[in-house]
Amino acid sequence: MSTVTTTKPTTPAPSPVSGPPPAAEGRIGLRGNLRHIGALARRNMLQIKQDPESMFDVLLMPIIFTLLFVFVFGGAISGKGNQGEYVNYVVPGLMAMMGMNIAMGVGTGVNDDFKKGVMDRFRSMPIARSSVLIAKIVVELGRMMVAIAILLGMGFLLGLSIKSNVLDLLFAIGLSAVFGASLMWIFILLGLTMKTSQAVQGMAMLVLMPLQFGSSIFAPPTTMPGWLQSFTDVNPLSNLADAARGLINDTPLGNSVWITLAWSVALTAVTMPLAVRKFRQKT
Repeated sequence: MSTVTTTKPTTPAPSPVSGPPPAAEGRIGLRGNLRHIGALARRNMLQIKQDPESMFDVLLMPIIFTLLFVFVFGGAISGKGNQGEYVNYVVPGLMAMMGMNIAMGVGTGVNDDFKKGVMDRFRSMPIARSSVLIAKIVVELGRMMVAIAILLGMGFLLGLSIKSNVLDLLFAIGLSAVFGASLMWIFILLGLTMKTSQAVQGMAMLVLMPLQFGSSIFAPPTTMPGWLQSFTDVNPLSNLADAARGLINDTPLGNSVWITLAWSVALTAVTMPLAVRKFRQKT
């Protein structure tokens, strides 16, 4: 007599990962994207609260730069004893410089976050990939506003006068923020591409130095040799500095505002998709 043994069907073991699978970025609506950006921006701000030393560059850089350039270059460019005139020239230019210096820190921060595994955790969550990077830019723009506020405060102490109106001043600040955000996408892409944060800083300095000192931020281009004037004319920092200077001093703007906006749109349109794609693919 034979016996028939039956085997009970086994059920698959539960997945160790709880919760819904990561959603595709394309299925996340605008409201969801904004919610994710807000949550991630809050996380980044809490990180600054836990590490207040990370704000030292924002708090001290505007003070040091303003004092240094006004009292070192002011007398040579505007004449001894006329540093007050140079304040109205250099402070709007330094507004353009703030965005570029803060943008460099975004790239090194993204690079460090990947090394710590923070970004890998974000990529495993059901959130839009772009929201991680946009939240980073939102917080850095807030840091940039703090730096510009301190810069203007120092300028007022040294004799800065707003010859136009408050709306023009706010427009100059907004223009600096728009251009600064476009630069941040460049440095985020660098941070995702380079292997170390030191490499990001080294590459950033190679970009920063020629753009900053080969511009109209610190001195009028008319004092420069012809070949350098040609570079200054196409330098986007020169156009931003000229636009901010014209808005604050109520002088002719020419095409500087439109050229600055065009540069901002072009840089963002090119580097933002590349940065998001690199963020998805980075191992």
